[in-house]
Amino acid sequence: MSGREGAGVSGNEGAGVSGPVGSVDVSGLAEGTDVGEPSGSVGVSGRGVARRDGGRGVARRGGGRRRSGRRGGDSGTREAILAAARTRFGDYGYDGATIRGIAADAGVDAALVHHFFGTKERLFAAAMQLPILPSELLAAALAAGVRDPDQSLGEHMLRTVLGVWDVAEMRATFLGLLRSALTSEQAAGMLREFATETILGRIAEVAAPGPPGADGQFRAALVASQVLGLALARYVLKIEPVAQASTDDLAAAIGPTIERYLTGEIS
Repeated sequence: MSGREGAGVSGNEGAGVSGPVGSVDVSGLAEGTDVGEPSGSVGVSGRGVARRDGGRGVARRGGGRRRSGRRGGDSGTREAILAAARTRFGDYGYDGATIRGIAADAGVDAALVHHFFGTKERLFAAAMQLPILPSELLAAALAAGVRDPDQSLGEHMLRTVLGVWDVAEMRATFLGLLRSALTSEQAAGMLREFATETILGRIAEVAAPGPPGADGQFRAALVASQVLGLALARYVLKIEPVAQASTDDLAAAIGPTIERYLTGEIS
C-alpha cells in the first residue's frame, strides 16, 4: 500500500456515508466527516481542515519552538502526513508503523498527527481511504438493543456486513484492499495486522470460549474466514447464484454457520 508496492484504493477520500447499514444506523459514524477527524479537535468544511489551536507552535527538544509542520496551510500538512503514512504502513505494516515515525517522515511533530487524526486506526483509515472506521461499525453492530430479537448474533453480524457492502463506495474500497492483499504479501500483512487489532479482537470478546488449547481469537478467525470467503465468491469471482443472492437468502444460509463459530460446538 506504499507508493512503492501494493495497490492504492480508489474512491473519494473522506467521503461520508449516511443512512442505515443493515440494521445499524451509521449516520453518526461517518456522515459529513472524514474518518481521520478526531472529534472535537478539527473542524471539517468539506474543502479543508481548520485547526482550533490558534496556530500555536509545538515545543521542540533543545530549546526554541517551531511551527507544527505547516506546509502552505493545514491541507498541505495533512496530505504530507497521509503520504508518509501510506509509505510507512506499506513498508512496516500496521503494527510496525508508529505515529512518531510517520511524523518524522512527514517533517512534522507527532502531536500534529494526533491533532489531525487522533489515533493510529483513524490515520490508517484516512490513508487507505476507508469511508468508515471498522471498529466503530462493529461496536454499533454489537451494541445492546440493536439486534432483532429473532436474529442470532451471527445472522445480525452478516446482515450488517452485507449492508456495508451494498454501499458502492464502501464495497469498492473494501475490494480494493482485498485485491491488494491477494497480490501483495506486503499489503496482506498490513491488512492482516489492522484487522487483527481493530476487528478480530472485538469479535473475540463477544465469542464463547474456544475449544481446548484455543481462545476467542480462534472463533473470531473462523468468522473472518467465512466472511472473507463470501466476499471473494460474491464480489470478486462472482460465483452464481451467490453473486445475485439476496441478503435474506445469504443470512439464512450463512448466518447459522457464523453463529456456530461464535458460540456453538466447534471441537
